[in-house]
Amino acid sequence: MAASQPRAYRLAFAAMGCPCVIALEGLDVERASRLAELAKSEVDRLDQKYSHYRDDNELARWHAAWPNPVRLDEESLALLRLAAVLHDDSGGRFDITAAPLTRLWDGKRGRLPTAVEIDAARTHVGFARLRIEAPFLTLPSREARIEFGGLVKEYAADRAADICRDAGALHGLVDLGGDIAVIGPHVDDTPWRIGIRNPSARESSIADIELRCGGLATSGDYERCLIVEGKRYSHIVDPLSGWPVAGFSSVSVSAPSALIAGAACTTAMLLGAEAGAQYLDELRLPWVAVGADGGVRRPTWPE
Repeated sequence: MAASQPRAYRLAFAAMGCPCVIALEGLDVERASRLAELAKSEVDRLDQKYSHYRDDNELARWHAAWPNPVRLDEESLALLRLAAVLHDDSGGRFDITAAPLTRLWDGKRGRLPTAVEIDAARTHVGFARLRIEAPFLTLPSREARIEFGGLVKEYAADRAADICRDAGALHGLVDLGGDIAVIGPHVDDTPWRIGIRNPSARESSIADIELRCGGLATSGDYERCLIVEGKRYSHIVDPLSGWPVAGFSSVSVSAPSALIAGAACTTAMLLGAEAGAQYLDELRLPWVAVGADGGVRRPTWPE
């Protein structure tokens, strides 16, 4: 950075269950601090609204309303509409109602679920079972749950970056646990270099992606995984089978927004290695995937 430029400002905080950073360049400290706090407030708002760990928020209100319909705001309806598109595009594998299944594979359980448990959970899973008659939503059962994994954190990163840009920031990024929305390139117009975490050695990176704009998201099988007798089972579960996905260890995608990137990498993980790679190539988005053998794969088309 040129000596005449104000130094970079970084606001570190925790939200959505992960460490977060808002970095701004080219602004004086007072203005950068004010913008970063505004952006953080938006992340906190969305965390509070859609966290599935709370019993006093918007998501909890939907679950508590059963068997009655609940009125949704436009923001929630937009997320549900996107979830419907992703459900169709993935052949039913991207399913925001899969929580009863994914909780069976939580690493804290310490044991594999039984076939009876999986079958029982599957009776409460299925996006098609939701009754969506805008602006109303009705859940199919008391045990049905909606979780916006692969969508809300990325949406929050985009919203935070938008707030900074709308206020005049030109250089910076929002990093929510590795899901990134770029405000703009460095002050010297060079791109941000983002390291892709090595699933087998998480303190090191296995590849780099350069970003001047847009977003980046990563989906991997190493977070919150269940390990039984030395075998690792992903927390990413195929709702059609009830079992964790196998194929890629991680997929990272860069796209015009973090939300698009998050939807794409999660869908690719759910589809498996070969179908997932084909899906990503059809999207024509830059991507990096790490296979179960540790090998790195990239697009087969010229980026």
